Amino acid sequence: MNDNHMMPDRKRAIDRAEHVFYKTYNRYPVIFDHGDGVYLYDSEGKEYLDFGAGIAVMGLGYNDPEYNLELAEQLNKLLHCSNLFYNQPAIDAGEKLLKASGMEKVFFTNSGTEAIEGALKIAKRYAYNRDGRGGHEIIAMKHSFHGRSLGALSVTGNDHYQEPFAPLLPGIKFADFNDLDSVKALVNQNTCAVIMETIQGEGGIYPATEEFLNGVRDLCDAGDMLLILDEIQCGMGRSGSMFAWQEYGVEPDVMTVAKALGNGVPIGAFLARGKAAVAMKPGDHGTTYGGNPFVCHAADTVLRLFEERHILEHVKLTGTYLWDRLEEFAAAHDCVAAHRGKGLIQGLEFDRPAGELVTKALLEQNLVLISAGANVIRFVPPLVITENHVDQMIEKLNQLV
Repeated sequence: MNDNHMMPDRKRAIDRAEHVFYKTYNRYPVIFDHGDGVYLYDSEGKEYLDFGAGIAVMGLGYNDPEYNLELAEQLNKLLHCSNLFYNQPAIDAGEKLLKASGMEKVFFTNSGTEAIEGALKIAKRYAYNRDGRGGHEIIAMKHSFHGRSLGALSVTGNDHYQEPFAPLLPGIKFADFNDLDSVKALVNQNTCAVIMETIQGEGGIYPATEEFLNGVRDLCDAGDMLLILDEIQCGMGRSGSMFAWQEYGVEPDVMTVAKALGNGVPIGAFLARGKAAVAMKPGDHGTTYGGNPFVCHAADTVLRLFEERHILEHVKLTGTYLWDRLEEFAAAHDCVAAHRGKGLIQGLEFDRPAGELVTKALLEQNLVLISAGANVIRFVPPLVITENHVDQMIEKLNQLV
């Protein structure tokens, strides 16, 4: 859609945005105004079926009345007090998150990227405590994505993202995801951790195989290394379990979570257990906003509503239905090369750039989709979608190819 087809008010608003925003995004020519359930509405009142959920964030969907009421009450009570003091919402959210994960300690952050930074510091600090020296190495995965800060970017296995910002953290080596031998080949006396997504998201929706994840766990145990699992996108119920690693019979030493934890309110966390839970000492890490009463009450509410509304059971059912419908779609269209995923994090790999299909879906079918890698469309809708919403999406998808 070119500028000549835009409504004047929208074009003026987009022109203003391009004037004021630092240019690090190529945005689509839509201005979203509000949402309800699994639908978004733009500034001109058009309705869009949302299968992107703000990049896997809006697990409970938009404008949930109970969630909104809880946040309004906290807004009128206390927004911030700093981590120099305790606050009840952080205690409540922390207890719920530890119960859901089986981990032992939690640190609340402002984002997933910050959670990754904290996880990397735990690994470095643990190895320093163990050996009495620095200079340790971390094994990450090719085609991974862990964030845009320099530390998170250092363990993101994509040269395109890294090259302009080199040199990054030293001592990072990259193995092939789902290739245990490639990990073994990189382990040495300086290795302190292996970091990976349980389901690679930006890299194309690749779940870890059971053999690979269990094998990496065994390697870490044998070498006194930490296993860090990034559940920022695939966690919080999206796979059908609260955290995707819970389906594999393994436990990480450190895990990260964000996105759907706040249902739109910016919050993340890193969690640790066992030897990793006592690695860092007072003064080793901190944050001004992380864990404040408002964001933690949002997370506490999300975790409570997940349990009360049986969200995990719902995801298992709708995820199976989505899988079956996407399998039908793939079988009917030669342009689909592969179908991968679990629960409500699934991807279709096409024989053409995914960006073209995403743009066409948005502007012609009022369907919000997002890509993952060059040729993959990922389906990460609000976790509250129904089979009817899946049917609507498939009908729209059929018009694109």
